[in-house]
Amino acid sequence: MTADSVIVIARDALYCIIITAAPCLLVSLIIGLIISIFQTVTSIQEQTLTFVPKILGIFLTIMILGHWMLNNMVTYMTQLWNDIPLYIR
Repeated sequence: MTADSVIVIARDALYCIIITAAPCLLVSLIIGLIISIFQTVTSIQEQTLTFVPKILGIFLTIMILGHWMLNNMVTYMTQLWNDIPLYIR
């Protein structure tokens, strides 16, 4: 196993992590931004107001896109396991 193959594996792993986590992070960001604007407009200074909507939004995102996210991770791991003979050489 060369340094180049380790770099390729690490790059592919980071790409898989970023692509898989992006929907949940984007939903959390958008909900946080909307609630922050709402708090600014209404002058509510409650810091804990964002937790429940973010949790519900992430839960819905996982329910809707969970199959795709799991399939993305399984595909990467299957590819990694199938390429082990190439890495041993």
